[in-house]
Amino acid sequence: MLGIHRSGVYYKAAQEKPLNLELMKRIDKQYTQYPFMGVPTMTQWLNKDNDYKINKKRIERLFKLMGISAIVPGPHTSKGNKLHKKYPYLLRDLTIVRPNQVWEIDITYVPINGGYMYLIAIIDTYSRFVVGWSLSNTMEKEWCVEAVNKAIEDHGKPEILNSDQGSQFTSELFTQNLLTHEIKISMDGKGRATDNIFIERLWRSLKYEEIYLKAYENGTELFQGLKAYFGFYNLRRRHSSIEFKFPSQLYGAA
Repeated sequence: MLGIHRSGVYYKAAQEKPLNLELMKRIDKQYTQYPFMGVPTMTQWLNKDNDYKINKKRIERLFKLMGISAIVPGPHTSKGNKLHKKYPYLLRDLTIVRPNQVWEIDITYVPINGGYMYLIAIIDTYSRFVVGWSLSNTMEKEWCVEAVNKAIEDHGKPEILNSDQGSQFTSELFTQNLLTHEIKISMDGKGRATDNIFIERLWRSLKYEEIYLKAYENGTELFQGLKAYFGFYNLRRRHSSIEFKFPSQLYGAA
């Protein structure tokens, strides 16, 4: 389950101005709870409910930096590239009945003291078992490929991998790697807020059960905290959506 990307070997946080870091933390917590909030709504909330005097352009830049946008018309964890090929959504009306039938992948922003990092995770849809994760201070497509290949090395390959239409996941490097492994590519449909729902639920659980309860001083502490949390999530956290079983029970992992 561990992953150390070359840009995150020493877990050095990405840097921003103190005010922007403060705003990013507030945005992340509010967005996690209310993902329909876009730049205009978030700007109004920050100014009128939190007594900031922030213009829309600053919040727009922070949304882009964090890799988020409102779920209307659709959820995005990274910005798309119009020149990249988009693949159809394959999960509609699909009955998922076994491990490694479908994996979901996504990236989220994680705040730490004095900066932030990015977390990528891959979840098995049938069991909710997290088959792979990795930290980095940049959202490079190479990092995404490394995370997928490590998960395949550890757990075998899925039949289908679903992602959003972020530029990392639509890049030729990423999609060609999946095709080389003979994995079918599925991407969220535009305007769909629930196509990658299981990993969106993972982010919500992770942030409210771990990230927001602790103030990590650096990337190394964050890594150790995530390592412990994902072990708990897979092996000792019962999930109501799978009849209060552990993900490891359905996935068949010790």
